[in-house]
Amino acid sequence: MIILGSNSEVAQAFLERLLLNGEKFDNVYLFTSNRLSTEKFARHIEVKYGILPKIIELDLEEPLDFERFGDVDSQVLFCATGYLGKNTREGFLDAENTRKVIDINYAKLIPVINYFVGKMMRKKKGTIIGISSVAGDRGRQSNFIYGSSKAAFTAYLSGLRNYLYFKNIHVLTIKPGFMATKMTEGLALNPKLTATPVQAADIIYKAYKKKRNVVYVLPVWWVIMMIIRNIPEQIFKKLKL
Repeated sequence: MIILGSNSEVAQAFLERLLLNGEKFDNVYLFTSNRLSTEKFARHIEVKYGILPKIIELDLEEPLDFERFGDVDSQVLFCATGYLGKNTREGFLDAENTRKVIDINYAKLIPVINYFVGKMMRKKKGTIIGISSVAGDRGRQSNFIYGSSKAAFTAYLSGLRNYLYFKNIHVLTIKPGFMATKMTEGLALNPKLTATPVQAADIIYKAYKKKRNVVYVLPVWWVIMMIIRNIPEQIFKKLKL
């Protein structure tokens, strides 16, 4: 198994859900830009489950070097890489913030996923799980740089799912709403609209086993985003969302 963004609490909870349910993997690879934090999680997995994950450093702000990946491949690829960036109140239009959001959420991420898709295609089996966001369902003034990167990622996963259907590789798109994670720490989140990492992992695991296509972590977000998507543009452009 490969995890991109292995410091994500959701990714870590999902890996534990797999192992608790008896899923077997020859190797577990944790791709990370923070080796120290990932090593702590790897030791936890070793002590609790008897498996020592292999850590591979991947910083999407640096030039990509696929040779460093060696012979790594997997039957499951879980992508939880993401960067929220600044919102409109924090000067989000500056060039550095824009570049970082786009690189981490899409531009530098897609070539990495494609690299492993190629390996899956040679084996003609596998599952790809991508964590996108409800922010990509419609651009809103509060976070449209982040939202646009997630909209692109959602479209990529949709096309990838279509492309890989007859190649025995399934693609699952996960759309969280609010998540109680490090990325949203300090934000005032409505608890009724917010999922915990463990709650999300359980929902993702069930979707993975059922080979679902697109799943909102909390169903209420499907309703919310359906309403937002269907607001006429003449009205929507005047709203502060």
